[in-house]
Formats: sequence, C-alpha cells, structure tokens
Amino acid sequence: MKVTMAHGSGGESTSKLIESVFAKHFHNEILDRLEDSAVVDGSSKIAVTTDSFVVTPIIFPGGDIGRLSVCGTVNDLLMSSSTPKYLTCGCILEEGLDLDVLDKIIESMAQTANEAGVKIITGDTKVIENKGGEPGLIINTSGVGFIRKDVEVPGPFNLKGGDKIIISGNLGDHHATILGARMGISNNICSDAAPLVEMVSKLLDNGIKVHAMRDVTRGGLGTVLNEFASSSKCQINLYEEALPVSDAVKDFCGILGLDVMYMGNEGKMVLSVAAEDADRAVSLIRSSKYGENATIIGDVVKVNDDDDIKGVILNTKIGGKRTIGLMYGEGLPRIC
Repeated sequence: MKVTMAHGSGGESTSKLIESVFAKHFHNEILDRLEDSAVVDGSSKIAVTTDSFVVTPIIFPGGDIGRLSVCGTVNDLLMSSSTPKYLTCGCILEEGLDLDVLDKIIESMAQTANEAGVKIITGDTKVIENKGGEPGLIINTSGVGFIRKDVEVPGPFNLKGGDKIIISGNLGDHHATILGARMGISNNICSDAAPLVEMVSKLLDNGIKVHAMRDVTRGGLGTVLNEFASSSKCQINLYEEALPVSDAVKDFCGILGLDVMYMGNEGKMVLSVAAEDADRAVSLIRSSKYGENATIIGDVVKVNDDDDIKGVILNTKIGGKRTIGLMYGEGLPRIC
C-alpha cells in the first residue's frame, strides 16, 4: 500500500495512518492521549533544539532517516550537557511512499529513541504531491533536555590554554556511506549514526572538566574546530597521525578526492577538556558504546586578542603545517 493525498486530509485515512504506523511504534502514556500538545514535568533549566532531516537514500547501510533524526536531535541536546527527555516528530510524506518503508523507518525511530532513553510525545503528519522521482519523506524533530544543577554548561567560547582536543571515534563514515550509496560504489562502510548518551553521561558523572563539546555533523571536524577557535580566541593544533580514520574511508577519500576534515558524521563528538582530565576522559569514552576509537587529536594554545595566529593548524605526517579553514562553498554531497 502507498501513501496517498487522502492520508494528509485529516480524516479517516489520516487517523488510520497515525494508528497503524506512528502510534503503534511511538506508544507511551503521553503520546497515547493524542492531544495537540503534550503536558510533561519540567525542570529549572532546560535545553531545547529543533532540526529537519532530508537524506537520499532514506535507508542506507547502518541506518535510515528515522534513526538519523533521533540521533541528530538527541546529540544536539547532549552537547549542552543536558539529559535528553522528550522529542516531537513531524513527518512530511511524499505521495506514493510505500507504507511498509514508512513503517520500517518509524520503527527505527522508536528503537533509537528507546536506546537513547527519550520519549516521542507528540507530532504531526502531512502529505505532499510527488514532483517526480522516488517518493521520500522529510522528518522534523524537536527535543527537550534537562540540565542538572551541578553541571557547568560547556560552549565554544570556553576553551582554555593547555586543553586537549578529543574525538570520540573514526571520521567520515556517514559521509562516505551516503555518497557511496548514491554513486553505487560497493564497499563495507556503514553510517556511524548513533546516540551518544552513555559517553556524555559518564563524562558528567565522573566530573570531567569539559570546556566545549560539539557533535561533528555537516561541515565536519574542520568547521567545528574553527568555530571553537574563533569563539575562544585561541589556536588549535591538530596532529594528522592522531586522526582516527578507517582504511576503507581513507581509500574512499583517495578515489574521490575528499578531505576527511570536512566530511559529515552522525555519531561523533569533539571535546575540549582540561589537560589533567584528558586521559581519563578518553578512557571513559572508550568504555562507552560507540566510543571505542576515541583519542586525543590536538591541543589548545591561548593567544592574545591582537595576535594573528588564531585558528586551526594541522601538523602533517611529513612535518609540515596546514591551515584548516572553514569549509568553503557547498559540501558535496548534501548528506542531511
């Protein structure tokens, strides 16, 4: 059975779609009320985020647009040191989308939300005409997380001289997966889409001094670290030999001329932590799900406001130095 325009009419077909797909997988005591808004318990300080997800193909090795939407929103909340609690789900379906495909994606969303410890509590569904091509869908998710009173919220403005830069795992997997799927390139690379709840929780529970924390998505590591350096008026020194990249992704980049510094990821974070906590932080992340390849990749040098050396410098394997600037122009392909 396919999605039809009647599924977006607000009538019987809409009700049946919600009951047979969304309510079935997102079942919980809050969403089951099927109200226009959800009423939940709050906190003295909250983090709020929203994001929209567009990816082709909608199902890919290692994940799908449903898993992607939950991971992206949960990870954004985690980067403010909040504990993710609630998500909303808005789906825009193209006419002709196979309902079995939709059911698989929504089931994946539910499974990922359960893994991340969040509840999807309200949402919306619309159907639009298919303008040609394979019918797909767009997912918008908003999220709410609660911030503990004992936690100092990290930020890109908060890097300190001597900090160590840590990456939680291999770079470029998601970008290579999506591009490979679009181009029909056969390989064993899978998306890294993952919720980073366990590793962030361990860092907070063990009192690691995290000064800045960001998930490395569109724009890649180079773009994120430039934002850190600019906001904190510092220089970040990276070491090429320390960057974790799988052999498969290295080969993929070599064939297509891609730079892993600007490749997107969906289950990796970069942190700036106090030097005295760096080794312990790496150990905690490595002991967490999805963090087995975490490593220190650089350090922070605080500079004077009038110095011209702010930015990101990559110390290469052959002893040279390369300036890593912001990504220029369009990152190809668009991966989300």
